[in-house]
Amino acid sequence: MTAPSAAFVWSIADLLRGPFKPKEYGKVILPFTVLARLDAVLAPTKQNVLNALPKVEGRSPLVMEQLLTKASGVSFYNTSRYSLTELGDPAQIASNLKDYIDGFDPETREIFTLFKMHEIIDELDTHDLLALILEKFLPGRPGFKAGLDVHPDRVSNIEMGQLFEELIRRFMESSKETAGEYFTPREVIRLMVGLLFTSDDEALSNPHALRQVYDPTCGTGGMLSVAEEWVREHNPGVRLTLAGQERNPETYAIAKADMLIKGQDVHNLIRDDTLLRDGHRGRTFTYCLANPPFGVDWKGQRKAVEDERERDGHDGRFAAGLPPVNDGAMLFLQHLVSKMRPADQGGARAAIVLNGSPLFTGGAESGPSEIRRWLLTNDLVEAIIGLPTDMFYNTGISTYIWLLTNRKDPERKGTVQLIDASGMWVKMPKSLGAKRRMLSGGDIDRVIQLHGEFEDADAEFSRVMANDEFGYRTITVEQPLRQVFSVDAERIETAMEQRAVKSMEKGLRANIRTGLLALPESTTWTSAASFNEALDAAMKSAGVMGLLPNVRKAILGTFAESGTEGELVTVKGHPVPDPSLRDRENVPLTEDIDAYFEREVVPWVPDAWLDKSSTKIGYEIPFTRVFYRYVPPRPLETIDADVQAVIGRIEALFAEVKA
Repeated sequence: MTAPSAAFVWSIADLLRGPFKPKEYGKVILPFTVLARLDAVLAPTKQNVLNALPKVEGRSPLVMEQLLTKASGVSFYNTSRYSLTELGDPAQIASNLKDYIDGFDPETREIFTLFKMHEIIDELDTHDLLALILEKFLPGRPGFKAGLDVHPDRVSNIEMGQLFEELIRRFMESSKETAGEYFTPREVIRLMVGLLFTSDDEALSNPHALRQVYDPTCGTGGMLSVAEEWVREHNPGVRLTLAGQERNPETYAIAKADMLIKGQDVHNLIRDDTLLRDGHRGRTFTYCLANPPFGVDWKGQRKAVEDERERDGHDGRFAAGLPPVNDGAMLFLQHLVSKMRPADQGGARAAIVLNGSPLFTGGAESGPSEIRRWLLTNDLVEAIIGLPTDMFYNTGISTYIWLLTNRKDPERKGTVQLIDASGMWVKMPKSLGAKRRMLSGGDIDRVIQLHGEFEDADAEFSRVMANDEFGYRTITVEQPLRQVFSVDAERIETAMEQRAVKSMEKGLRANIRTGLLALPESTTWTSAASFNEALDAAMKSAGVMGLLPNVRKAILGTFAESGTEGELVTVKGHPVPDPSLRDRENVPLTEDIDAYFEREVVPWVPDAWLDKSSTKIGYEIPFTRVFYRYVPPRPLETIDADVQAVIGRIEALFAEVKA
């Protein structure tokens, strides 16, 4: 007998039309599918568990769980006298089904609690749908039409996992908002998994290999599932442990159910906010995968993150620093690095999907720049792959896969490979929210091939760059301050408001105003000496025989402005820099800044100088610039011909209207 198809299970949704909206079908179908599988698995040892109940009375919860798990023969159990096929009095079907669900062990019961199974049962019962739905999720019985048969003798864990994965996909795609936040397109995951694992073919070929896969924002568990499928397909003998963390209750329930029906240890799945608490503190993994939310702020986690950074410093999760609070992507990036198995224990590989901001946001020595610097100087970035736009359900922005490792192959050490896959896509048969494009199998193979070849041979799609090529120094170029002096009505009023002037006796202030008004507005003085001479003459004409030094200084400061023809301003023989002419330029880390200054600045500004005390080091990954391809404009004659053709068509249309 072949495994039931997802289409068959999903067709049960036809019974839900009316009372339930299409986007709500999954909240019924998924938990009932899980329940059908667990019921079928537990059926052979059901009586064993019931017989063991009297023996565990009064025992500690831990001992009770161990004994009942042993009696069931699997990692979960149910102590209720009911089962899906034996729910007792039909008039009490709802309450008996609740009793059955409440009889599961705590870990399994949590799944149905988060699915809000009791509420679903009540809603189905209210609409007289409960018995009909139950019948559909039961195997064929005498007198009943054949339903869903997911007995482990006929449906393996792998087949059951594939069925459940397909149901999850359908459920998520029916609610595009939810899909965008918690569900990564499967072809993107397949690319990430392929990039992670193909470099480890030799290690994974060992039939006794032990591997762990971790996802800190696992959503419905899709990345973990695809990783498991890949490993099982290539080496069924590998002992694989899946681990994850998810804060959303509903998607956590789906992921936990998926792990349970595949025989994975659900204790490795933690429900919590990864930034607030590392649910796997102290653990590291051989493979890490993540697709954290794009562009989401971390204001709610700010205190906890900053406290952890202060406490753990360079030994903690956020060793490199903190990004701006409006985008937490680089917190997840650092967290993923912290979960990679140390190099001296065999090392690890990781892949994470991010938007474009972690590549370039923030100037030299800013939080993002320092995080990039830490990643690159520690040689943790193996490759970055630019994906097509319109790939995700709730956004059309450009996205990138960062491939990380702490055990680079010798030829890759000190380098980063950039792969431009933005043009590798096929059109979706039907758009799903913002998702209009997808990667074909050929596209995935092409990217993996480019990564494996690791060369610049096809520079249109692949570039290999040294780590220090992403570094730069921000230098400060100063030019000397040259001052000129000019007068206008607005500046006169500003001068009169200066503290040194306002503190003077009223009559004297009036005379000073008269003197300032006597200065010609059409004149520009190119030195302080010439302006002082004119100022003294104007003051004398107004009856002011001398100005206090602080008053004179205030007036000169009001009428002074930067001017290339002005007098050089110095302090103790050194020129004063002009803030309005200050310039900052980025010089590649691979280039000598003095040589750059002599070549690019001095020929144009001979009196400029470098303020080396202000030099800062920064890192950015200019992905778009690396792959920029100049496209020359069309010849003017061609453009003109097109314009004339359009004009001709318009004139013809007007002629038709007039006719």
